[in-house]
Amino acid sequence: MKKVINLVLFLAISLSIHAQTTWTVDPSHSELGFSVSHLTISEVDGAFTKFEGALTASKEDFSDAKINFTAEVSSINTGNASRDKHLTAEEFFYAEKHPKISFESTSFKKKGNGKYELKGKLTMRGVTKTVTFEAKHGGVIKDAYGNTRAGFSAKTSVNRIEYGVAWNAKTEHGGWTVGEEVEISIKAEFIKQK
Repeated sequence: MKKVINLVLFLAISLSIHAQTTWTVDPSHSELGFSVSHLTISEVDGAFTKFEGALTASKEDFSDAKINFTAEVSSINTGNASRDKHLTAEEFFYAEKHPKISFESTSFKKKGNGKYELKGKLTMRGVTKTVTFEAKHGGVIKDAYGNTRAGFSAKTSVNRIEYGVAWNAKTEHGGWTVGEEVEISIKAEFIKQK
């Protein structure tokens, strides 16, 4: 009987140590944005306003976290309706055929001082490539309603041409209308699921 009890206790402890905790993005306190050069002299910022994401981890420092995000291309917002319509067209994101942009992590390595290296597969317009984000953990806190929240930010840059988001036009002085490199920034608040 003692052996059975010890076995049950061992299994319970093992399961609690390795139990996965799921955290989901709170979209009302998160942002998925981007910035790209325009006419080589300035930058245009934009965001995807409809997105979801989740994080699962068994370690308190999140060093074994698995992270995924999905954004709806049709929710793109650059503050200009005409430009947003062009961005969802075939020349850019082709939202009708490729309605979502997705990211799935392959590793989340702790670098110290709240900094992490986030690697994963980013898919846009049917093309998947490995990207590396510089990530920062802002901390964990309980809100006024008893929810446990974790804050993260992350940034990277990608070449949009490699994903087939390739429309462009030459300017009068020989530069491109839209830059090839796009900076992606994520500010995310995750809520721990009970």
